[in-house]
Parts: sequence; C-alpha cells; structure tokens
Amino acid sequence: MKYLIIEDEMHNAQLLNNYVQQITIGAQLLAIIPSVTEAISWFTNNAMPDIVFMDIRLEDGLSFDIFKSIVIDCPVIFTTAYDEYALQAFKVYGAAYLLKPIVKKELERVIHRFYTEKQQQDNTGLKEMINHLLFPEKKYKQQLLLHYKDQILTIATSKIDYIYIDNKTTYVITKDKSSYIVPFTLEELDQQLDPDLFFRANRQFIIALDSFQSIHKYFNDKGKIVLKNNPTAEIILSRSRFAEFKEWLDR
Repeated sequence: MKYLIIEDEMHNAQLLNNYVQQITIGAQLLAIIPSVTEAISWFTNNAMPDIVFMDIRLEDGLSFDIFKSIVIDCPVIFTTAYDEYALQAFKVYGAAYLLKPIVKKELERVIHRFYTEKQQQDNTGLKEMINHLLFPEKKYKQQLLLHYKDQILTIATSKIDYIYIDNKTTYVITKDKSSYIVPFTLEELDQQLDPDLFFRANRQFIIALDSFQSIHKYFNDKGKIVLKNNPTAEIILSRSRFAEFKEWLDR
C-alpha cells in the first residue's frame, strides 16, 4: 500500500505514519506534505497513491482547496480536530474521517474498510461534499418579522411588491398595496432577499421581479422603471445599473 500524508503538524504526521506502519505490513509512505500548494504540485507530478490521509486545516488554507485543482480518484481519509459542521457533512456524504488525536484502533477500522473489504470511496459523493463545505448554499429570507401597532406580524417575501427608504425609514409595500415599516436598512435587505426575485434599483428602491409596469430609456443611457402599484414613483437607474437590470431580466 502506497500512501500520502497531507498534514502541517509534523508530530501528528509522524504519529499517523507510525500507526499505519504498525497496522499494514509493507506500507510505503510516499511523502508528508504540509500545504495546499505543495499538495497540488505533488499530485500534478506523481502517480496517484493507493490512499491519502488529509488534514483539513493546512498551513496555507483548507485541504478542500486541493480538489479545486486536482481530481483525486483514490480513497481519502480526512483527519481533523472536532468540527461539528465538517463532521456532519462527512456523515451525510459517507466520507471517511478520523478525529484528532488519532486512535490506532479507529485508524485500523478505516483502513480495513477500504482494503480488507475492498470498498472504494464514492468520489461523486466526495465532490458533492467538498462543494457543500466550500460553497454552502445561501438561504434567503422567506418572511420578514415586524412590529405593527401593538402586534408582531410576518410578511412573506413572496408578497412584497417593492421596498423603499424615505427619511431614513424603510417601508415595505406588498402586492395588495399595504405599507409597513421594517427595522432593516436597504443594504441589509439587499443581502437577505433572493437576488433571483429582487433587484436593488438604486439607493432608494428594491423591486420585486413582477412589480414593474414598464421600463423606459432615460437621459444619458439611464433607465426608468414604472411600478404597477405606484406609477408616479420616480425610479431612475444609472447607466451601469440599467445595464445590470436588463441582464437580470434576460437570465
């Protein structure tokens, strides 16, 4: 068995290596690599090992970044200190992992999984897990919580027609033309609302995808939006913002 250790703490790498040598007679250590950059270089210039032991946090970043540049088609066993988010992903996607400090019995169990039982790691699942950890899906607000008179109300974001700011107060206008004051800035709402459904037109307005009645060219290649529920509102888009708005509509 030829194996690679990717670990930036030498005492951990040596302990792991000693355990592997004790567990697997004739196992051959190919290299101990401390960084993402060196790992990418090694994989680029060498044949794929039989197995890789890979710490998550390396001296120059996360080992997951290696997968952005290299297709690793051999079993990978991750080693990590307790990280609840990463461990949950390992469990969901069936990835092999060892908690630090490494226990010899657990290492033996994992090696047995891949070689005595001839089980191969699901690389499709591994890629999905890496993408999940590197690019977690952003969740956008489905409703806004607000105080209205002596009540606490929720407004589903699907019912929002447009949002505007006036005298430092933020107003949400719903599709039935109801108006509510919300305790958020436009900047905060711009980050919290789904960009597929809402567009920040300018410093005063955020509009929903189906809120406008018409779009017009304005002076100096700017744009003007006329709202269905408030056709007298002046929503002027700068030249660059107008171009972005047209791209947003043309997805």
